[in-house]
Amino acid sequence: MPLSTNEQLLIETRVGNDGKSPLIAYLLWFFLGIFSAHRFYLGRPGTAILQILSYFILIGFLWWVIDFFLVPGMIRQENDRLRWRLKNELGYS
Repeated sequence: MPLSTNEQLLIETRVGNDGKSPLIAYLLWFFLGIFSAHRFYLGRPGTAILQILSYFILIGFLWWVIDFFLVPGMIRQENDRLRWRLKNELGYS
């Protein structure tokens, strides 16, 4: 059974309110990227720790630069997880 328009609107409103912000993600990337704060914010603690450890062998800097391009996809995935969780709360799968 598909979601009603009201249910879809409710989910998108919650994603807009509770989802991850590109502005915050990029501010964390720019100012606290050396600590992988953007990855912690986006729910990726494992790769955040790997990134921090890799700074000791210079690969981490390249990874930090590449993350500039990966942040939008990470935000989309995190917000999609939120949508899925909200749909399950409404009884849809």
